[in-house]
Amino acid sequence: EGMPQTLSSTSMFTPCGFSPHLHTSKEDEQGGLIFQDGNLTSASLDALIQHLIPTTDYYPEKAYIFTFLLSSRLFIEPHELLSRVCHKCIEQQRLDDPVLDKARIRKFGPKILQLLTEWTETFPYDFQEERMIGHLKDMIHRIAPCDEAYWKKMNQLLQTLNQKLATLSHGQEGIVKISAAVSDKLVAFKSKPPSIQREILSVCSDPYTLAQQLTHVELERLSHIGPEEFVQAFVHKDPLDGTKTCFSEQKKTSNLEAYVKWFNRLCYLVATEICMPAKKKQRAQVIEFFIDVARECFNIGNFNSLMAIISGMNMSPVSRLKKTWSKVKTAKFFILEHQMDPTGNFYNYRTALRGAAHRSLTAHSNREKIVIPFFSLLIKDIYFLNEGCANRLPNGHVNFEKFLELAKQVGEFITWKQVECPFEQDPNIIHYLHTAPIFTEDGLYLASYESESPENQTEKDRWKSLRYPLVLSA
Repeated sequence: EGMPQTLSSTSMFTPCGFSPHLHTSKEDEQGGLIFQDGNLTSASLDALIQHLIPTTDYYPEKAYIFTFLLSSRLFIEPHELLSRVCHKCIEQQRLDDPVLDKARIRKFGPKILQLLTEWTETFPYDFQEERMIGHLKDMIHRIAPCDEAYWKKMNQLLQTLNQKLATLSHGQEGIVKISAAVSDKLVAFKSKPPSIQREILSVCSDPYTLAQQLTHVELERLSHIGPEEFVQAFVHKDPLDGTKTCFSEQKKTSNLEAYVKWFNRLCYLVATEICMPAKKKQRAQVIEFFIDVARECFNIGNFNSLMAIISGMNMSPVSRLKKTWSKVKTAKFFILEHQMDPTGNFYNYRTALRGAAHRSLTAHSNREKIVIPFFSLLIKDIYFLNEGCANRLPNGHVNFEKFLELAKQVGEFITWKQVECPFEQDPNIIHYLHTAPIFTEDGLYLASYESESPENQTEKDRWKSLRYPLVLSA
């Protein structure tokens, strides 16, 4: 693995997003918010909450809303935050007065509705909690008497939210079902499977088609990952609140974990498909097929499948098949490996990713918009950004500068995951990708040694130890 512990210059910033010697300019303070060169750098949690709250003549910037809603969960649970926002609105707009100032509330109403809409659209999972919906409804009951249109707006908001949550949970159930089916199959394949096992080439022999179907799977799985999962994966105890982390319940990162599992499955599937055929010529054919699939993934902008395929080919049981590899035209493979080479903190890959991201910005079609990053590296980047800087400054202020950088990375990901897949879906191939049995690591070694006998003592011993339990169970 040996990943360098800092982010390289290709990811455009030093850890924490600023370099120490640029800080010569003066700090400004407005209402407890500290600005540096016009950028908000730190503030108390109270001041940040206040800055989120719209008034008759103020509405927070979109970037601020996203950054604060994303990072605030490290300090305060979403339902508590919404409760405080509503409470402050009631106070500031005097929504408890027996007679409401209608003209004033008509200026304020559309703004609070806009804020709540942005929250539900970007962080829908926050609203799986009854308490969150309760706060929404309480707010509307207070402002609706001033304008009939507010009821309609709120109903629309709740309908859209319900549809979104239903779609997301339906997708999640599908993924859970698939995962359960797959884990059963893993066990069955300790030894080399019977020859009736279908192989990938009988299901799809066109590399272009397979790359498109892999892109389908990737985009489908990405669509379920909420931006907050990136932050929740790293929830620590908040130093100012010694008793509990903000998330007393389990960390909500199941979609993120399911996506990492998919990557691992694809690695093992590639290795299984290569080690399975009895004949050298067939194995070489499968390797060449996957090289072409990987190349198509690169052209599409699907770097996650590309990396999984390369990782599968680089697993020891596959890379040791020297006689098989001697039959493969490897020039194309070396080009791909070079693209995904980890040296220089994945310099080549990051350059390619920037290129794809740039293409995506100017794209005219969904086909050109596709950017599927190598996910484990994205998580590592976010992890190092998180570890490299404190959430709070020594004076207790929230280190907002750090969270702006975090929001930049997560925000870019959110844009990419919303791309509609332009390729037609082939249920047959997708079913195969999710359910085809795969070898465990031991099974891979066993198949590999049966294909090309062990070359040295270490391999011979390993083969013996793997075959021995099989002899017993036969």
